[in-house]
Amino acid sequence: MTTNTGNTRGGNTTGGTSNRRRKLRNFAPLLIDVAVPLGAYYLLKNGFGMSTLMALGLSSVVPAVRTGWGVWKAREVNGLAALILFVNVVSLLLSFVAGDPRLMIAKDSAVSSTIGIGIIVSVVLGKPMMTAGMKPWVIKGDVGREAAWARLYAGSARFRRAERLFSLVWGVVLLTECVVRVVGAYTLPVDTMVWAGNVIMIVAMGVGFLVSGALGAGPMAAMVVAEARAQAREGEALAGQGGGACEGGLVSVGLAGAK
Repeated sequence: MTTNTGNTRGGNTTGGTSNRRRKLRNFAPLLIDVAVPLGAYYLLKNGFGMSTLMALGLSSVVPAVRTGWGVWKAREVNGLAALILFVNVVSLLLSFVAGDPRLMIAKDSAVSSTIGIGIIVSVVLGKPMMTAGMKPWVIKGDVGREAAWARLYAGSARFRRAERLFSLVWGVVLLTECVVRVVGAYTLPVDTMVWAGNVIMIVAMGVGFLVSGALGAGPMAAMVVAEARAQAREGEALAGQGGGACEGGLVSVGLAGAK
């Protein structure tokens, strides 16, 4: 009993460590490709008082390195890193535009439109870009769910359709936000658009979360949970059959010995 308890504890410790590592692996693309560049931009601009031009330039280093490393090492382009790099370059170019206040307000929508178009293109190419950010929330670092995701991705057309819908919704939402901002910039008073721009962004994010969750992430999470449970029940049934066979063999051996 003592030996078994020790092994169980060791197994639990190992399993917990593996789960933590798996969670870090799942979140790594989102953190490196999105959180680090955006966080670096705001830290350099607002925290250290750098100019927009300098902050954008320095925050582009990580996605530039990620994109270059992917091309050199794996002979493929990291889509999310390349998109963030492209957005930063577009922002750098637009930062030279000045003079017309309406144009200055409208140019802020360039980021949303660029990301939106990039996401839609990724869906068309069969590599939905938003999956990197959504997958960790679905599998939650669980081994069974991760295996269920892989099985569903390989064999379920409904699952892959929901994955594409999740990214497509975000692409359309961001592109729509861009159009609304541009229309507002040239139809509403400048003072109104200064605060209305933030309202438009908040509403767009809310719509994106609700619709993408209902059409994509929600159904995918339900399918993953159901698949993981079904696989677990199947494993328990097989283990039970194996145990029954062993018990039957022991009984047969005991009877033979008695004879």
